[in-house]
Amino acid sequence: MKKTWKTYALWIGIAEAVGALAGILTRDGTRLYAVSVLKPPLSPPAVVFPIVWGILFALMGIGAARVSLTPDSALRSRGLRLFLLQLAFNFVWSFLFFSFEAYALAFVWLVILWVLILMMTLTFGRVDRSAALLQIPYLLWVAFAGYLNLGVWLLNK
Repeated sequence: MKKTWKTYALWIGIAEAVGALAGILTRDGTRLYAVSVLKPPLSPPAVVFPIVWGILFALMGIGAARVSLTPDSALRSRGLRLFLLQLAFNFVWSFLFFSFEAYALAFVWLVILWVLILMMTLTFGRVDRSAALLQIPYLLWVAFAGYLNLGVWLLNK
């Protein structure tokens, strides 16, 4: 039981730390974005993003913990590598979009991120079905983020 608790804390902590660090390091860019960038219809208010991302990072971490607690296998290892890879892509996207305002590159990066999330989710599903289901909100949110990113790119050329 103790190992289980520590495993969940570790994976959730990793995911949340990556999200928090990206948020802190791109804070100036996000403030500038909030006031000076034209946004597409359906853009949520700025307060929504940290709430949604906090929940999504927790779900990611829970899924990774569930997978890490399964018996060692090639699929388990692949799923956890994909988890870490997509987390790194997620981290870098924040800089491309908010700090560098490279909206076109950020959109392409986000498409790659979405594919990585899909691959991770499918791999998780072969190891632990619940871990995969926990990733569906993330997959949907990143698809919505793709719409927002594309809209910002087109509106701010």
